[in-house]
Amino acid sequence: MDENENKNTEEFTINGEELIGKVKDIIKQGNAKKITIKGKEGNEILSFPVTIGLVGLVLAPILAALGAVAALATECTIVIEK
Repeated sequence: MDENENKNTEEFTINGEELIGKVKDIIKQGNAKKITIKGKEGNEILSFPVTIGLVGLVLAPILAALGAVAALATECTIVIEK
């Protein structure tokens, strides 16, 4: 049995320039439990839980890491676990 069969997930393929904006939108919507960023080849680059208490101090290092990923990635996939 595939691990994702039991989870409600959504995937978006975007370019690196749109990565930070899309992740911020997902966090604002508030219906995600976990966000995973995958590279063009499908390898996991970054994965982090999203909780209701996620605020600026915790979010800042994540967004900094996303900025580094966005600078290097031409295309990536965001997987949202709800």
